[in-house]
Amino acid sequence: MIELGLARINRLLREKHLPWGAIHVAGTNGKGSICAYISAMLHAGHVSCGRFTSPHLIDRWDCITIQEKVVPRSLFQHVESITKQRNEEECIGASEFEILTATAFDIFTHEGIDIGVVEVGLGGRLDATNVLKEPLVTVISKIGKDHQSLLGNTLEDIAYQKAGILKRGVACVLDDTNSESVRTVIANYARQIGAGPIIGAAHHHANQVARIWETLSRGDYEEHQKANIYCAFQALRIALEHKHPDIDPWILVSALQDVQWPGRLQTISIKRLTGRVDGVLIDGAHNAQSARILGSFVDRRLRQTGQNVTWVLAASQGKAIRDILCPLIKPDDHVVAVEFGTVDGMPWVQPAAATEILENIKEKSGSGLRMSAFKDVMGALSWATETAAGGPLVVAGSLYLVSDVMRLFGEIEDGAGHIIRGDQSL
Repeated sequence: MIELGLARINRLLREKHLPWGAIHVAGTNGKGSICAYISAMLHAGHVSCGRFTSPHLIDRWDCITIQEKVVPRSLFQHVESITKQRNEEECIGASEFEILTATAFDIFTHEGIDIGVVEVGLGGRLDATNVLKEPLVTVISKIGKDHQSLLGNTLEDIAYQKAGILKRGVACVLDDTNSESVRTVIANYARQIGAGPIIGAAHHHANQVARIWETLSRGDYEEHQKANIYCAFQALRIALEHKHPDIDPWILVSALQDVQWPGRLQTISIKRLTGRVDGVLIDGAHNAQSARILGSFVDRRLRQTGQNVTWVLAASQGKAIRDILCPLIKPDDHVVAVEFGTVDGMPWVQPAAATEILENIKEKSGSGLRMSAFKDVMGALSWATETAAGGPLVVAGSLYLVSDVMRLFGEIEDGAGHIIRGDQSL
Protein backbone atom coordinates (compact mmCIF):
# COMPACT_ATOMS: atom_id res chain seq x y z
CA MET A 1 0.00 0.00 0.00
CA ILE A 2 1.01 3.65 -0.43
CA GLU A 3 1.81 5.38 2.86
CA LEU A 4 2.79 9.03 2.54
CA GLY A 5 4.82 10.80 5.21
CA LEU A 6 8.38 11.79 6.10
CA ALA A 7 8.89 10.31 9.58
CA ARG A 8 10.02 6.88 8.39
CA ILE A 9 12.38 8.06 5.64
CA ASN A 10 14.04 10.47 8.07
CA ARG A 11 14.85 7.54 10.37
CA LEU A 12 15.86 5.27 7.52
CA LEU A 13 18.51 7.40 5.83
CA ARG A 14 22.08 6.58 6.84
CA GLU A 15 23.26 10.16 6.19
CA LYS A 16 21.02 12.79 7.73
CA HIS A 17 22.87 15.61 5.96
CA LEU A 18 23.36 14.58 2.35
CA PRO A 19 26.75 15.61 0.94
CA TRP A 20 25.49 16.11 -2.60
CA GLY A 21 23.34 18.87 -4.06
CA ALA A 22 19.86 17.98 -5.29
CA ILE A 23 17.61 19.06 -8.12
CA HIS A 24 14.12 18.04 -6.98
CA VAL A 25 11.42 17.59 -9.63
CA ALA A 26 7.67 17.20 -9.02
CA GLY A 27 4.63 17.27 -11.31
CA THR A 28 2.04 15.00 -12.88
CA ASN A 29 3.46 14.65 -16.39
CA GLY A 30 6.90 15.36 -17.79
CA LYS A 31 8.92 15.17 -14.60
CA GLY A 32 10.79 12.03 -15.65
CA SER A 33 11.71 13.58 -18.98
CA ILE A 34 12.89 16.75 -17.24
CA CYS A 35 15.14 14.63 -15.01
CA ALA A 36 16.56 12.85 -18.05
CA TYR A 37 17.26 16.15 -19.81
CA ILE A 38 18.99 17.63 -16.75
CA SER A 39 21.19 14.62 -16.07
CA ALA A 40 22.19 14.39 -19.74
CA MET A 41 23.39 18.00 -19.68
CA LEU A 42 25.20 17.54 -16.36
CA HIS A 43 26.96 14.49 -17.75
CA ALA A 44 27.96 16.42 -20.87
CA GLY A 45 29.48 19.03 -18.57
CA HIS A 46 31.53 16.36 -16.76
CA VAL A 47 29.63 16.96 -13.53
CA SER A 48 29.44 13.84 -11.39
CA CYS A 49 25.70 13.18 -11.26
CA GLY A 50 23.11 10.62 -10.28
CA ARG A 51 19.47 10.28 -11.26
CA PHE A 52 16.59 8.69 -9.37
CA THR A 53 13.27 8.31 -11.15
CA SER A 54 10.27 6.05 -10.74
CA PRO A 55 8.85 3.65 -11.60
CA HIS A 56 11.61 1.39 -12.90
CA LEU A 57 11.41 0.17 -16.47
CA ILE A 58 12.59 -3.45 -16.36
CA ASP A 59 14.50 -4.09 -13.13
CA ARG A 60 14.08 -2.35 -9.76
CA TRP A 61 17.57 -0.86 -9.93
CA ASP A 62 17.27 0.68 -13.42
CA CYS A 63 15.58 3.71 -11.84
CA ILE A 64 18.95 4.71 -10.35
CA THR A 65 21.77 5.90 -12.58
CA ILE A 66 25.28 7.20 -12.01
CA GLN A 67 26.89 9.10 -14.87
CA GLU A 68 23.97 8.10 -17.12
CA LYS A 69 24.49 4.38 -16.52
CA VAL A 70 22.24 2.11 -14.51
CA VAL A 71 23.87 1.20 -11.21
CA PRO A 72 25.30 -2.34 -11.05
CA ARG A 73 22.85 -4.84 -9.64
CA SER A 74 25.44 -5.96 -7.08
CA LEU A 75 25.82 -2.43 -5.70
CA PHE A 76 22.06 -1.90 -5.58
CA GLN A 77 21.42 -5.18 -3.79
CA HIS A 78 24.23 -4.55 -1.29
CA VAL A 79 23.00 -1.09 -0.30
CA GLU A 80 19.37 -2.21 -0.34
CA SER A 81 20.15 -5.10 2.02
CA ILE A 82 21.78 -2.70 4.48
CA THR A 83 18.75 -0.39 4.25
CA LYS A 84 16.32 -3.25 4.82
CA GLN A 85 18.36 -4.47 7.79
CA ARG A 86 18.23 -0.99 9.34
CA ASN A 87 14.49 -0.90 8.74
CA GLU A 88 14.01 -4.22 10.55
CA GLU A 89 16.45 -3.63 13.41
CA GLU A 90 15.00 -0.22 14.25
CA CYS A 91 11.38 -1.32 13.63
CA ILE A 92 10.84 1.64 11.29
CA GLY A 93 8.12 0.02 9.18
CA ALA A 94 9.22 1.76 5.99
CA SER A 95 7.31 1.24 2.74
CA GLU A 96 8.88 -0.28 -0.38
CA PHE A 97 9.27 3.17 -1.95
CA GLU A 98 10.85 4.60 1.18
CA ILE A 99 13.38 1.77 1.18
CA LEU A 100 14.05 2.38 -2.51
CA THR A 101 14.49 6.12 -1.94
CA ALA A 102 16.90 5.59 0.96
CA THR A 103 18.81 3.05 -1.14
CA ALA A 104 19.12 5.52 -4.03
CA PHE A 105 20.28 8.36 -1.78
CA ASP A 106 22.82 6.14 0.00
CA ILE A 107 24.15 4.97 -3.38
CA PHE A 108 24.57 8.59 -4.44
CA THR A 109 26.55 9.24 -1.26
CA HIS A 110 28.58 6.04 -1.65
CA GLU A 111 29.49 6.95 -5.23
CA GLY A 112 30.47 10.50 -4.28
CA ILE A 113 28.27 12.29 -6.79
CA ASP A 114 28.17 16.06 -6.93
CA ILE A 115 24.54 16.58 -8.00
CA GLY A 116 21.57 14.24 -7.74
CA VAL A 117 18.52 14.68 -9.97
CA VAL A 118 15.54 13.35 -8.04
CA GLU A 119 12.00 12.75 -9.27
CA VAL A 120 9.16 12.82 -6.76
CA GLY A 121 7.39 9.48 -6.48
CA LEU A 122 3.86 10.70 -5.73
CA GLY A 123 2.63 14.17 -4.87
CA GLY A 124 5.43 16.09 -3.23
CA ARG A 125 4.64 17.43 0.24
CA LEU A 126 4.60 14.00 1.93
CA ASP A 127 6.60 12.04 -0.64
CA ALA A 128 9.69 10.22 0.66
CA THR A 129 11.96 12.23 -1.64
CA ASN A 130 10.90 15.41 0.18
CA VAL A 131 13.41 14.50 2.85
CA LEU A 132 15.65 16.74 0.72
CA LYS A 133 15.86 19.81 2.95
CA GLU A 134 18.16 22.13 0.99
CA PRO A 135 17.91 21.40 -2.75
CA LEU A 136 19.80 23.54 -5.23
CA VAL A 137 16.57 24.17 -7.12
CA THR A 138 13.07 22.69 -7.33
CA VAL A 139 11.05 22.08 -10.48
CA ILE A 140 7.31 21.62 -10.96
CA SER A 141 6.25 20.25 -14.33
CA LYS A 142 2.77 20.08 -15.85
CA ILE A 143 0.08 19.29 -13.29
CA GLY A 144 -2.98 17.22 -14.13
CA LYS A 145 -5.46 14.95 -12.39
CA ASP A 146 -3.95 11.68 -11.17
CA HIS A 147 -3.95 9.81 -7.85
CA GLN A 148 -6.91 11.93 -6.74
CA SER A 149 -7.67 9.63 -3.80
CA LEU A 150 -4.34 10.66 -2.26
CA LEU A 151 -3.75 14.15 -3.62
CA GLY A 152 -7.20 15.71 -3.96
CA ASN A 153 -9.89 16.01 -6.61
CA THR A 154 -9.06 19.42 -8.07
CA LEU A 155 -6.01 20.75 -9.88
CA GLU A 156 -5.62 23.30 -7.10
CA ASP A 157 -5.56 20.58 -4.42
CA ILE A 158 -2.99 18.61 -6.40
CA ALA A 159 -0.89 21.74 -7.04
CA TYR A 160 -0.75 22.37 -3.29
CA GLN A 161 0.66 18.89 -2.71
CA LYS A 162 3.23 19.34 -5.49
CA ALA A 163 4.21 22.75 -4.12
CA GLY A 164 5.23 21.03 -0.90
CA ILE A 165 8.72 20.44 -2.34
CA LEU A 166 9.41 24.20 -2.36
CA LYS A 167 11.94 25.33 0.23
CA ARG A 168 12.68 28.67 1.84
CA GLY A 169 15.17 30.69 -0.19
CA VAL A 170 15.32 28.11 -3.00
CA ALA A 171 14.32 29.00 -6.58
CA CYS A 172 11.55 27.00 -8.24
CA VAL A 173 11.25 26.44 -11.98
CA LEU A 174 7.58 26.15 -12.97
CA ASP A 175 6.16 24.90 -16.26
CA ASP A 176 4.24 27.98 -17.31
CA THR A 177 1.84 26.02 -19.50
CA ASN A 178 0.06 25.15 -16.25
CA SER A 179 -3.30 26.82 -15.71
CA GLU A 180 -3.48 30.20 -14.01
CA SER A 181 -5.15 28.65 -10.95
CA VAL A 182 -2.29 26.15 -10.57
CA ARG A 183 0.33 28.87 -10.93
CA THR A 184 -1.49 30.96 -8.34
CA VAL A 185 -1.53 28.13 -5.79
CA ILE A 186 2.21 27.59 -6.21
CA ALA A 187 3.02 31.30 -6.10
CA ASN A 188 0.97 31.75 -2.93
CA TYR A 189 2.66 28.79 -1.26
CA ALA A 190 6.07 30.15 -2.25
CA ARG A 191 5.24 33.49 -0.62
CA GLN A 192 4.01 31.81 2.56
CA ILE A 193 7.25 29.90 3.13
CA GLY A 194 9.67 32.41 1.61
CA ALA A 195 10.59 30.27 -1.38
CA GLY A 196 11.55 31.58 -4.75
CA PRO A 197 11.98 33.20 -7.06
CA ILE A 198 9.56 31.33 -9.31
CA ILE A 199 11.16 30.91 -12.73
CA GLY A 200 8.62 30.43 -15.50
CA ALA A 201 6.88 32.46 -18.16
CA ALA A 202 9.03 31.38 -21.09
CA HIS A 203 7.60 34.26 -23.16
CA HIS A 204 9.41 36.67 -20.80
CA HIS A 205 12.69 34.95 -21.70
CA ALA A 206 12.21 34.94 -25.48
CA ASN A 207 15.89 35.34 -26.23
CA GLN A 208 16.78 32.30 -24.13
CA VAL A 209 14.04 30.21 -25.72
CA ALA A 210 15.12 31.20 -29.23
CA ARG A 211 18.71 30.30 -28.43
CA ILE A 212 17.70 26.85 -27.14
CA TRP A 213 15.75 26.03 -30.30
CA GLU A 214 18.51 27.35 -32.50
CA THR A 215 20.81 24.80 -30.87
CA LEU A 216 18.21 22.01 -31.15
CA SER A 217 17.05 22.87 -34.65
CA ARG A 218 17.56 19.29 -35.84
CA GLY A 219 15.03 17.96 -33.36
CA ASP A 220 11.33 17.48 -34.02
CA TYR A 221 9.87 18.31 -30.63
CA GLU A 222 6.27 18.34 -29.49
CA GLU A 223 5.05 21.37 -27.53
CA HIS A 224 5.07 19.55 -24.19
CA GLN A 225 8.64 18.41 -24.87
CA LYS A 226 9.65 22.00 -25.50
CA ALA A 227 8.16 23.03 -22.15
CA ASN A 228 10.04 20.19 -20.42
CA ILE A 229 13.32 21.17 -22.08
CA TYR A 230 12.91 24.79 -21.05
CA CYS A 231 12.30 23.75 -17.44
CA ALA A 232 15.31 21.43 -17.54
CA PHE A 233 17.60 24.16 -18.87
CA GLN A 234 16.52 26.68 -16.25
CA ALA A 235 17.01 24.14 -13.46
CA LEU A 236 20.46 23.27 -14.82
CA ARG A 237 21.41 26.94 -15.04
CA ILE A 238 20.45 27.59 -11.41
CA ALA A 239 22.14 24.43 -10.12
CA LEU A 240 25.38 25.27 -11.92
CA GLU A 241 25.34 28.78 -10.48
CA HIS A 242 25.46 27.17 -7.03
CA LYS A 243 27.88 24.33 -7.67
CA HIS A 244 29.86 25.06 -10.82
CA PRO A 245 29.67 28.74 -11.79
CA ASP A 246 32.60 28.16 -14.14
CA ILE A 247 30.51 25.94 -16.42
CA ASP A 248 28.54 27.69 -19.17
CA PRO A 249 25.11 25.95 -19.34
CA TRP A 250 24.66 26.99 -22.96
CA ILE A 251 27.42 24.69 -24.18
CA LEU A 252 25.53 21.73 -22.70
CA VAL A 253 22.21 22.24 -24.51
CA SER A 254 23.31 20.23 -27.56
CA ALA A 255 23.44 17.12 -25.35
CA LEU A 256 19.63 17.10 -25.42
CA GLN A 257 19.62 16.06 -29.07
CA ASP A 258 20.53 12.51 -28.09
CA VAL A 259 18.13 12.07 -25.17
CA GLN A 260 15.43 9.41 -25.57
CA TRP A 261 13.29 8.85 -22.50
CA PRO A 262 12.18 5.20 -22.95
CA GLY A 263 8.49 4.54 -23.26
CA ARG A 264 7.48 8.08 -24.13
CA LEU A 265 6.49 8.62 -27.76
CA GLN A 266 9.05 5.98 -28.65
CA THR A 267 8.97 3.95 -31.84
CA ILE A 268 10.17 0.38 -31.51
CA SER A 269 10.48 -2.72 -33.68
CA ILE A 270 8.66 -5.90 -32.66
CA LYS A 271 9.67 -7.77 -35.81
CA ARG A 272 11.45 -10.57 -33.98
CA LEU A 273 8.45 -11.00 -31.68
CA THR A 274 5.54 -10.98 -34.13
CA GLY A 275 7.04 -10.52 -37.60
CA ARG A 276 5.60 -7.02 -37.98
CA VAL A 277 7.82 -4.99 -40.31
CA ASP A 278 6.52 -1.52 -39.49
CA GLY A 279 7.38 0.29 -36.29
CA VAL A 280 5.17 0.38 -33.19
CA LEU A 281 4.59 3.51 -31.11
CA ILE A 282 4.76 2.96 -27.36
CA ASP A 283 3.83 5.55 -24.76
CA GLY A 284 3.18 5.27 -21.04
CA ALA A 285 0.28 7.75 -21.08
CA HIS A 286 -1.72 6.78 -17.98
CA ASN A 287 -3.89 9.78 -17.14
CA ALA A 288 -6.24 12.09 -19.04
CA GLN A 289 -3.68 14.83 -19.62
CA SER A 290 -0.97 12.57 -21.03
CA ALA A 291 -3.59 10.71 -23.07
CA ARG A 292 -4.65 13.98 -24.73
CA ILE A 293 -1.02 14.61 -25.72
CA LEU A 294 -0.67 11.10 -27.11
CA GLY A 295 -4.01 11.30 -28.92
CA SER A 296 -3.02 14.56 -30.59
CA PHE A 297 0.33 13.07 -31.62
CA VAL A 298 -1.33 9.99 -33.12
CA ASP A 299 -3.92 12.08 -34.97
CA ARG A 300 -1.21 14.24 -36.56
CA ARG A 301 1.43 11.61 -37.21
CA LEU A 302 -0.33 8.27 -37.73
CA ARG A 303 -3.81 9.07 -39.06
CA GLN A 304 -2.63 11.20 -41.97
CA THR A 305 -3.77 8.65 -44.56
CA GLY A 306 -7.13 8.16 -42.88
CA GLN A 307 -6.18 4.75 -41.56
CA ASN A 308 -7.65 3.49 -38.33
CA VAL A 309 -5.30 2.71 -35.46
CA THR A 310 -4.85 -0.60 -33.66
CA TRP A 311 -4.32 -0.14 -29.93
CA VAL A 312 -2.82 -2.42 -27.29
CA LEU A 313 -4.09 -1.00 -24.01
CA ALA A 314 -3.73 -1.66 -20.30
CA ALA A 315 -4.46 0.38 -17.19
CA SER A 316 -3.87 0.24 -13.46
CA GLN A 317 -6.73 -0.39 -11.07
CA GLY A 318 -8.25 2.83 -9.80
CA LYS A 319 -7.46 4.87 -12.90
CA ALA A 320 -10.16 6.91 -14.64
CA ILE A 321 -10.14 4.57 -17.63
CA ARG A 322 -12.79 6.39 -19.64
CA ASP A 323 -10.91 9.69 -19.32
CA ILE A 324 -7.75 8.00 -20.62
CA LEU A 325 -9.47 6.29 -23.54
CA CYS A 326 -11.59 9.22 -24.72
CA PRO A 327 -8.76 11.17 -26.44
CA LEU A 328 -7.32 8.02 -27.99
CA ILE A 329 -10.00 5.82 -29.53
CA LYS A 330 -11.87 6.66 -32.72
CA PRO A 331 -15.05 4.80 -33.75
CA ASP A 332 -13.39 2.46 -36.28
CA ASP A 333 -10.15 1.79 -34.41
CA HIS A 334 -9.25 -1.71 -33.25
CA VAL A 335 -8.46 -2.42 -29.60
CA VAL A 336 -6.92 -5.29 -27.69
CA ALA A 337 -6.99 -4.90 -23.93
CA VAL A 338 -4.42 -6.71 -21.82
CA GLU A 339 -3.40 -7.03 -18.18
CA PHE A 340 0.20 -6.23 -17.30
CA GLY A 341 2.13 -8.58 -15.02
CA THR A 342 3.37 -8.31 -11.45
CA VAL A 343 5.36 -5.14 -10.79
CA ASP A 344 8.50 -5.98 -8.82
CA GLY A 345 8.77 -3.99 -5.61
CA MET A 346 5.35 -2.38 -6.07
CA PRO A 347 2.79 -4.91 -4.81
CA TRP A 348 0.07 -2.25 -4.51
CA VAL A 349 0.02 -1.80 -8.30
CA GLN A 350 -2.55 -4.09 -9.92
CA PRO A 351 -3.87 -4.14 -13.50
CA ALA A 352 -7.42 -3.26 -14.37
CA ALA A 353 -9.32 -6.18 -15.84
CA ALA A 354 -9.08 -6.30 -19.63
CA THR A 355 -12.86 -6.71 -19.79
CA GLU A 356 -13.29 -3.46 -17.82
CA ILE A 357 -11.21 -1.59 -20.39
CA LEU A 358 -13.32 -2.96 -23.24
CA GLU A 359 -16.56 -2.03 -21.44
CA ASN A 360 -15.37 1.58 -21.42
CA ILE A 361 -14.75 1.45 -25.18
CA LYS A 362 -17.97 -0.10 -26.41
CA GLU A 363 -19.91 3.16 -26.38
CA LYS A 364 -17.40 4.62 -28.87
CA SER A 365 -17.37 1.62 -31.17
CA GLY A 366 -18.13 2.00 -34.84
CA SER A 367 -19.09 -0.47 -37.52
CA GLY A 368 -15.48 -1.35 -38.29
CA LEU A 369 -14.20 -1.71 -34.76
CA ARG A 370 -12.71 -5.00 -33.60
CA MET A 371 -11.99 -5.71 -29.94
CA SER A 372 -10.33 -8.48 -28.01
CA ALA A 373 -8.89 -9.16 -24.56
CA PHE A 374 -5.80 -11.07 -23.45
CA LYS A 375 -4.18 -11.96 -20.16
CA ASP A 376 -0.70 -12.06 -21.71
CA VAL A 377 1.14 -9.28 -23.53
CA MET A 378 2.63 -11.54 -26.21
CA GLY A 379 -0.83 -12.74 -27.22
CA ALA A 380 -2.08 -9.15 -27.38
CA LEU A 381 0.84 -8.06 -29.59
CA SER A 382 0.29 -10.99 -31.96
CA TRP A 383 -3.44 -10.20 -32.26
CA ALA A 384 -2.66 -6.52 -32.84
CA THR A 385 -0.03 -7.29 -35.49
CA GLU A 386 -2.47 -9.45 -37.45
CA THR A 387 -5.34 -6.98 -37.05
CA ALA A 388 -3.32 -3.88 -37.95
CA ALA A 389 -2.06 -5.55 -41.16
CA GLY A 390 0.70 -2.97 -41.52
CA GLY A 391 -1.40 -0.05 -40.35
CA PRO A 392 -0.61 2.12 -37.30
CA LEU A 393 -0.14 0.20 -34.04
CA VAL A 394 0.15 1.89 -30.62
CA VAL A 395 0.84 0.45 -27.16
CA ALA A 396 -0.39 2.73 -24.35
CA GLY A 397 -2.31 3.20 -21.12
CA SER A 398 0.32 2.19 -18.59
CA LEU A 399 4.07 2.42 -18.02
CA TYR A 400 3.81 -1.08 -16.57
CA LEU A 401 2.53 -2.35 -19.93
CA VAL A 402 5.44 -0.59 -21.64
CA SER A 403 7.76 -2.35 -19.19
CA ASP A 404 6.25 -5.73 -20.04
CA VAL A 405 6.74 -5.09 -23.76
CA MET A 406 10.36 -4.07 -23.16
CA ARG A 407 10.92 -7.14 -21.03
CA LEU A 408 9.91 -9.41 -23.88
CA PHE A 409 13.07 -8.42 -25.68
CA GLY A 410 15.30 -9.49 -22.81
CA GLU A 411 18.23 -7.36 -21.84
CA ILE A 412 21.99 -7.52 -21.52
CA GLU A 413 23.92 -5.78 -18.76
CA ASP A 414 27.39 -4.49 -19.43
CA GLY A 415 30.07 -4.46 -16.75
CA ALA A 416 28.89 -1.16 -15.33
CA GLY A 417 25.32 -2.40 -14.95
CA HIS A 418 24.03 -0.41 -17.94
CA ILE A 419 21.07 -2.06 -19.64
CA ILE A 420 21.41 -2.54 -23.39
CA ARG A 421 18.00 -3.25 -24.88
CA GLY A 422 18.74 -4.91 -28.16
CA ASP A 423 16.92 -3.73 -31.28
CA GLN A 424 13.80 -2.07 -29.88
CA SER A 425 14.38 1.52 -30.94
CA LEU A 426 14.11 2.46 -34.58
